[in-house]
Amino acid sequence: MRSRWGGAAGERIKALSFRLPRQEHQDQGAGHVPAGGMRPQLFGGEEPGGEHPRMGTLDVCPFIPVRGVSMDECVLCAQAFGQRLAEELDVPVYLYGEAARTDSRRTLPAIRAGEYEALPKKLQQAEWAPDFGPSSFVPSWGATATGARKFLIAFNINLLSTKEQAHRIALNLREQGRGKDQPGRLKKVQGIGWYLDEKNLAQVSTNLLDFEVTALHTVYEETCREAQELSLPVVGSQLVGLVPLKALLDAAAFYCEKENLFILEEEQRIRLVVSRLGLDSLCPFSPKERIIEYLVPERGPERGLGSKSLRAFVGEVGARSAAPGGGSVAAAAAAMGAALGSMVGLMTYGRRQFQPLDATMRRLIPPFREASAKLTALVDSDAEAFAAYLEAMRLPKNTPEEKDRRTAALQEGLRRAVSVPLTLAETVASLWPALQELARCGNLACRSDLQVAAKALETGVFGAYFNVLINLRDITDEAFKDQVSRRQVWCPDPTWGLDLQPQGDCDCPWAAGVGACCLASQAETGTPGPSSPVCLSDPPSHLQPPAGSQDPGCTGAGLPGDPAGVMVPEASPGSVVPPRPSPEGRAVTWVGTQFVHVGPGG
Repeated sequence: MRSRWGGAAGERIKALSFRLPRQEHQDQGAGHVPAGGMRPQLFGGEEPGGEHPRMGTLDVCPFIPVRGVSMDECVLCAQAFGQRLAEELDVPVYLYGEAARTDSRRTLPAIRAGEYEALPKKLQQAEWAPDFGPSSFVPSWGATATGARKFLIAFNINLLSTKEQAHRIALNLREQGRGKDQPGRLKKVQGIGWYLDEKNLAQVSTNLLDFEVTALHTVYEETCREAQELSLPVVGSQLVGLVPLKALLDAAAFYCEKENLFILEEEQRIRLVVSRLGLDSLCPFSPKERIIEYLVPERGPERGLGSKSLRAFVGEVGARSAAPGGGSVAAAAAAMGAALGSMVGLMTYGRRQFQPLDATMRRLIPPFREASAKLTALVDSDAEAFAAYLEAMRLPKNTPEEKDRRTAALQEGLRRAVSVPLTLAETVASLWPALQELARCGNLACRSDLQVAAKALETGVFGAYFNVLINLRDITDEAFKDQVSRRQVWCPDPTWGLDLQPQGDCDCPWAAGVGACCLASQAETGTPGPSSPVCLSDPPSHLQPPAGSQDPGCTGAGLPGDPAGVMVPEASPGSVVPPRPSPEGRAVTWVGTQFVHVGPGG
């Protein structure tokens, strides 16, 4: 890529040096610069040249939320930076993006219009007075734009063509197009065509202002389509700077679906994208150096629970502290249950004896992997929700206003403490159909793993239920409580629901889903509560399959020739029947409150 501040990148690098008096810098706190102590010095001195639009030495300085910071906070950073830069260097500064004070300054091209050469006259116009600093032209500096925006991806597609042909494609694609009467096809995309003498090829150079509106692979595929119409070869692409992980994973998902590929591991999916987009065509592409999430730590010195070793996590659970507690443990148990489901699927997929099931495993495995990642994140979410509630408890309550503020914060903390376990339960709920199908046709050698998976997922729902109850009772918003009470968390068989109210002829609100365990209502109030005793009696009669009956879960959805039903052995309700081969060569076991098959026989 060429820059107007010195030709080809890497040939002449212009640097802005902020030099501080040595003693003053040592005496001041981090981030503080004494007034007059910051002096810009532009190395090079000649007039700017090159291809890329620009209007100053420090052309643009955006603030971008990456992790643990909001867009509003980035706006405040941009405002503070712009004001300080203007005051200390006496240069004009414009705000753009989310920090813009007028709609006409939201986009960088609008502010850059006319570029450096037009600044002397532009600064004299009232509508283009800078947001900070003087309205006078500073030849050694120009002007600077600062603001807050989403992550911008600088993405160039290589063509064996002329500059004019590349620019024609850019005009067809970029949102601005050729003007108001001829807009381009791709929203939130800027584009220009140029020629790289040092590489002897042209590029369609684009900026993706919002890759969730127009994806990386969409820009590449549309460029290829335009090039094909002009009979021009595309020879790879180039990412300039850093790229969000999600942009590459979205591209991987696109190519996996397009080419019917089954790739699960993140590293391999990134390798696929590098290959399909030709990201290493001009220089090596190292994911560890180019993906921003790999460079920015997930948290500060205090790492999240999900990042700790198992030994450290168990140690924290057993410490004299209320968090992490049952909610985090329930999420961890459910995450491992989902991971076991993925493992059973992978132990079935790709094996010659299970080849007819490959398509089924391709469908069943991804939901378990996605749920496992989501449930792992909830381990931290539950602890954070509890921490937020404790923080609200510490708020002052001396005046009526402080009491109202504290009460509102406490109620918000309770709603959050309810929402996390509900998310957990709903995530697990989505897995029951896949788990049942996996039990009917998965690898028989993994039957015990699948049994553990079912119980681990049940444990997660069990913990979620009690966490909802204990936090829901203190919420004063009756509409919210009613909404939660009407939501059902489905158990192993989707025809049996876990409702927060008693169901049918069952006097127990814990209608199903934890095997022989159910929650008994308090005798005094007839309502469930966190202090209610845990009943280890048999499940309600309407949930007990009669001894000697056909297993309703067996529908013959497994291997070819599977019978429509298998006779289950007599057993006391709630007991665990050791798996044994049925006459048809299937294994049957009791999971939760129903019989399901575990793996093909033989």
